[in-house]
Amino acid sequence: MKEGTKIIYEGGQGEIEEKKSRFIGQVFSVTTEEEALGIIEQVKKTYWDARHHCYAYIMEGGVLGDGTVSSDICRFSDDGEPGGTAGKPMLEVLLGENLVNVLVVVTRYFGGTLLGTGGLVRAYQQATKEGLLNSRIASRKEGVRMDVTTDYNGLGKLQYLIGSSGERAFILDVEYTDNVVMHLLSCKDYEEELKKGITEATLGKAKIKTSEETVKFLRMDGNTILIS
Repeated sequence: MKEGTKIIYEGGQGEIEEKKSRFIGQVFSVTTEEEALGIIEQVKKTYWDARHHCYAYIMEGGVLGDGTVSSDICRFSDDGEPGGTAGKPMLEVLLGENLVNVLVVVTRYFGGTLLGTGGLVRAYQQATKEGLLNSRIASRKEGVRMDVTTDYNGLGKLQYLIGSSGERAFILDVEYTDNVVMHLLSCKDYEEELKKGITEATLGKAKIKTSEETVKFLRMDGNTILIS
């Protein structure tokens, strides 16, 4: 998993119209080229009467069975549109969003009016963006768990500290007994800064217990989703 990249948690669909041509952008989560090609064929069957089915996809590289490391795979197709006016501009949108394991297919119903090179590029990119707007996208991160025990005087200070961390630390749960135990999740590169902040905020009174295991998680719609 590459930290900082984004994935499609739930695909979506968007549509635009340009000079009576319809552009239907569909976004899918995929993990293999075979899966992507199968979806493309299914889209073509569903919209069998459309003139073009342009696509772009990115597959994340990784460690193969023989131990070698593969790079990301990027593919695109103009499907009969003038070269460079559809697939590549769509791919540029995906790359700009830092997405991996994603497929977008834009189906065009021709409206009878030529759009020109610039018009096609804008239309295919906008249809891609509309599909992404209607999808649920998650950011992938790596972090560590922390259990912080403090008194009730330190609770508000720690809540403020976490809230102002800029999406680098999150409260998973809070236990209220004689003291307060906050179960936190910190991004790996923020761990030491967070510990220092906790110590300063509580004048050294808080007890911090950190797990040695790295946690992989997603951030989406303001929520944390643990995946390991």
